[in-house]
Amino acid sequence: MAARPPSASPAPDPATPDAPAGAGPGGEPGTDGGAQREEGADAHEEATTPEDVPEDAPATAASTSGAPAAPAAGAAAVPAPESSGAARSAAEGSGAEAAAASGDPASGASAAGGSAPSADPASEPSAAPADGSSAVPDAQAPAAAPSESPATAPRESPAAPAREASSARSREASTARAREAAERAAEPTAAVTSEVPTASRPATASRPATSDAADAASSSAPAPESHPAPGGGPLAGAVAWTRAVVGARLAGLLGGARPYVSRAVRGARVRLGGGVRALRTRSPRAGTARFALVASALGVAVAVLAVTAAGPWGAGGRRVAERERAAAAATGAAHGSGSRAGAPRPAPSAAAVLTGLDRPGVTGESLAGILDPLLSDPSLGDRRGAAVVDVSTGRRLYAKDADAGLTPASTTKIATAVAALSALGPEHRLTTRTVLEPRTRKVVLVGGGDPTLTARKKTGGWAGLRALADSTAAALKKRHLTSVTLAYDTSLYAGTTRHPIGVNENLAEVTPLTVDEGRLDDSGSGPATRTPDPAGDAAHRFAALLGTHGVKAAEKGSARATGRARTLASVQSPPLSAVVERMLTNSDNDIAEALARHTALATGGEGSFEGGAAAVGAQVKKLGLPVGGAEFHDGSGLDRRDKLTARLLTSLLALAGSADHPELRTVLTGLPIAGFTGTLSDRYEGTDTHAGTGLVRAKTGSLTGVNTLAGTVVTAGGRLLAFAFLTENSMDQPTARAALDRAAARLAG
Repeated sequence: MAARPPSASPAPDPATPDAPAGAGPGGEPGTDGGAQREEGADAHEEATTPEDVPEDAPATAASTSGAPAAPAAGAAAVPAPESSGAARSAAEGSGAEAAAASGDPASGASAAGGSAPSADPASEPSAAPADGSSAVPDAQAPAAAPSESPATAPRESPAAPAREASSARSREASTARAREAAERAAEPTAAVTSEVPTASRPATASRPATSDAADAASSSAPAPESHPAPGGGPLAGAVAWTRAVVGARLAGLLGGARPYVSRAVRGARVRLGGGVRALRTRSPRAGTARFALVASALGVAVAVLAVTAAGPWGAGGRRVAERERAAAAATGAAHGSGSRAGAPRPAPSAAAVLTGLDRPGVTGESLAGILDPLLSDPSLGDRRGAAVVDVSTGRRLYAKDADAGLTPASTTKIATAVAALSALGPEHRLTTRTVLEPRTRKVVLVGGGDPTLTARKKTGGWAGLRALADSTAAALKKRHLTSVTLAYDTSLYAGTTRHPIGVNENLAEVTPLTVDEGRLDDSGSGPATRTPDPAGDAAHRFAALLGTHGVKAAEKGSARATGRARTLASVQSPPLSAVVERMLTNSDNDIAEALARHTALATGGEGSFEGGAAAVGAQVKKLGLPVGGAEFHDGSGLDRRDKLTARLLTSLLALAGSADHPELRTVLTGLPIAGFTGTLSDRYEGTDTHAGTGLVRAKTGSLTGVNTLAGTVVTAGGRLLAFAFLTENSMDQPTARAALDRAAARLAG
């Protein structure tokens, strides 16, 4: 804003020293004077360097020879009045006090009623202080000798009493600054120079920080305005406090970061001063820009402090954690530093874990040297067949009479599982339901061939007979029926219900309606006494459950439901994949025979022993597996007429592990785990078989004189192998089992 001659504006009221410079009549700020002044100050800072202007040069628009600058057009150029050292100190003290009150050293002159000097005096006549005082930022000029400084025309100097009162207040403030400067002088880093350009200084001052203390001690005049060195001021006090509280190490780290923090703080102070002046002019564009600059500077300062505190830092400026991580990577200890005393051993790196996959695989020659002696054990009988296949490649690694058809015993369940899953799908469920014949009170319990149906309170996730009774009773009461007749339907299966081996504790009568596999005890697997009539027993227990709900059911025996019957309620088994896993883990014969029949029904066959056996063989052949020498007579393997080859068993296992048949995956996951689950939970406990614990997963097979083992094993090199060992005519079953376990354990390493 251009300065006005004294005749154009009345003198400012001394009672209002805080009136912003450039305000128009009535206290309204100028519209563009402040913005021009800020742009000029920024341009001056960019154009002027410490080499251009000496430290003690007056901050006016005069040239180095002392010639006055040409005033702008319309401004009266009058010489500045003579001023004594006291008057000059009073004026500077007034500006310093205003700067201290505002927190901005660069705004002292502005608070006293003046303006910061501009970069171009000819274009900015209002850059001279309004009160006529010299714009010297530091009291470096001799105070006793009067001098004349060419300047643009001021508006009018404030009254002398106001200047004297301001000088008194300035002396008190300068005394406090002198005391602080003296304390700064004692700091080891007080000799660091300051390079802080401000809006009120045309050039960057660079002198020892102790000069402030010397000036303050030698004179009672106000201390010259100065900027703290990077190592002094509030930051030095913060570092000292940190050194005392946190420790010498962290204090040193903060000291190393002080130049960066000080630079950010000084930049913030410069921008803050400019922002304050912009706010005084009430310019929206300038205020927004300054606010953004101040926020950016403060953000940088906070970031520097955060990074410093996030140490610890090494002497080279690198974080200790990064250095340790680099050292760990070089030694392979990628998961821990390994450099601190008492620290746990680092976990092995992924490269060390996976090196087994790069090792040369086992060959037929190496396996022959391992397995031939073990499979020659006399306890295994006089007939045996064996095969080993790499599941990932399908390559056969070992074969010994692999095409000989031998009695497989319960390893037959592997073929049954593959056939059922491929024919029905892993998500297939078996349904048991109740129906009501139309216009009658006749209820029929229809068996759906679910061998896992249970009447126990805790079902373990299987279909519950109690839940079926609850839903049926509720449906009957909705129809206002509390007395009915009850029949059961077993027409889903055909043929005889008894296995060719006769009555056996390992298998109940095979019917589509059975509860808890016809067991007469609380067992869930293994041999147990069975009911002679599983379907009738299930209907009887169902009638009793209806009675607990207030529905009286008179039992009428077996009867087939008509096509006109309406469903009252139903329950379903878990997915077939879960049923298959239970069958393989527990070597469940009841489930195996049911799945063989369901395979037959799904492929258009008959749900009988013969129909199920034929369907399993046909489904295996359909999958393209080698069925030469194989014979199927049931789904469980209890029939001694069943014949399988080692080649077919390993082919079934390899197919279940291939990426092309994910629906068969539960054939592998359902196999018992050596030493942990199912029929292998009490095996692999000896020192000669312990290597296979947890690594061997295999289906066992045992009949009188027959011992078989087929499954998978993970080798020491990380390879998945499928194996099958079949033996006949053994007279020492425990010894034969141990011999097969040793052979599988050796495959594991």
